[in-house]
Amino acid sequence: MALGLREFGESRVQEAESKISELGEGQRWHLVGHLQSNKAKRAVQLFEEIHSLDSPYLIDELARRAQDANRSPRCYVELNTSGEATKHGVAPGGALELLRLLQSASPLRAVGLMTIGPLEGGPDGARASFRTLARVRDEARDRGLLGAEAELSMGMSEDFEIAVEEGATIVRVGSALFGSRSAG
Repeated sequence: MALGLREFGESRVQEAESKISELGEGQRWHLVGHLQSNKAKRAVQLFEEIHSLDSPYLIDELARRAQDANRSPRCYVELNTSGEATKHGVAPGGALELLRLLQSASPLRAVGLMTIGPLEGGPDGARASFRTLARVRDEARDRGLLGAEAELSMGMSEDFEIAVEEGATIVRVGSALFGSRSAG
């Protein structure tokens, strides 16, 4: 914050609560980690942007909770572009259907797509994953499911340069700034 940053991300709802209250007003908070439906109520109260919508049920629950809280978060459909079983997200082939649901889930606002690069495959694997996300974004724009300014949330500390080369508009560089997250 002292350097002028005003956009912050957090992977876990429960960890965000203390950080947001400690830092006070003036920041925009992004939930970049997996969201469980039982945390949807608190997520809409804390975050302006939610990057991890990956199921119809979660979209419905988040829309209901946002309506109750009179909030309108910017939302991203999370894609599993690597096909890794350990990752969350819808397969690329299911993304347009989720975007259709999200687009009609007022008061949520569909603004983009998110992915996490593969654990294996090095730079070429990361590039392929990010290109897949950009291709799905282009198709979604062509079909009117995302606007011309659609966001691509992709790339983390290890691969953000490749993500930027492939069109990322949002990168997540927490471990580069703060070090690795401790286990637990």
